[in-house]
Amino acid sequence: MIRYEIHGENIEVTEAIRNYIEEKLSKLERYFTNVPDANAHVKVKTYQDSRSKIEVTIPLKNVTLRAEERHDDLYAAIDLIVEKLERQVRKHKTKVNRKFREKGMEKDVFPAFPETEKDEEPENEIEIIRSKQFDLKPMDSEEAVLQMNMLGHDFYIFNDAETNGTNIVYRRKDGKYGLIETSAE
Repeated sequence: MIRYEIHGENIEVTEAIRNYIEEKLSKLERYFTNVPDANAHVKVKTYQDSRSKIEVTIPLKNVTLRAEERHDDLYAAIDLIVEKLERQVRKHKTKVNRKFREKGMEKDVFPAFPETEKDEEPENEIEIIRSKQFDLKPMDSEEAVLQMNMLGHDFYIFNDAETNGTNIVYRRKDGKYGLIETSAE
């Protein structure tokens, strides 16, 4: 069962807004045979130019679904974000599960990857303001790229399933992907 934690910034989350969000996000449950026990973190924000932004993060056991959308109409933003999340779920369930069925591997490969923060750092001073730890699970570079895209990140660190080395996939400025392989020398 998915529980909803809905918070508003510069907006009061009315019962109508809350009901609309819960009704729309509950559509994601149809993609699971057993609906996961999860908390959907929803942040609704309005700006002075009356534009709205909605962010949804749903950490699940094997994958973290995350999307954000900005729009002039809050309800339209909610509809658009649900479409994004549905695409992420479908992509995860089709491509990844098919690949693992072909390999005969277990499906418990994708770690719940914590989101990174993008903060600007002062020009002359390097200050680490946040540190995170997470378990690396074996996968190949294709699964790592899928996980990176589902999270909306620019890079993803993983253990290579064949070499057991720690590798990094990243999104290049031209929109293609790069792979950094490490060695133990």
